Amino acid sequence: MCGGCVGTEYPERGTTCLEGGSFLLNFVGCARCGRRDFVLLGNRAAGLHGDDEIITYDHLCKNCHHLIARHEYTFSVVDDYQEYTMLCLLCGRAEDSVSILPDDPRQMTPLF
Repeated sequence: MCGGCVGTEYPERGTTCLEGGSFLLNFVGCARCGRRDFVLLGNRAAGLHGDDEIITYDHLCKNCHHLIARHEYTFSVVDDYQEYTMLCLLCGRAEDSVSILPDDPRQMTPLF
């Protein structure tokens, strides 16, 4: 992975978890060839690790195929919530949790 290709290493992305794609605003250009072009996705792998679904792939320079970053996205169900995480030098780090119930108990306001 290459810190010279990104503006900020592992930027905080809040709840934005990407299972595909790239955060191009953080890509300053390839440290090897010096060009700022599209980023290719390569070596994509998806699988289960226990009850977690894990998707990994590499961000590569379109021109010289330099490895910019490795991306990891995880999905799991914990109790009544879908849990998402993302960790990537280019795309950043993020976590999200969504209720699988029709009404999220965390979002409900007391009636009295």
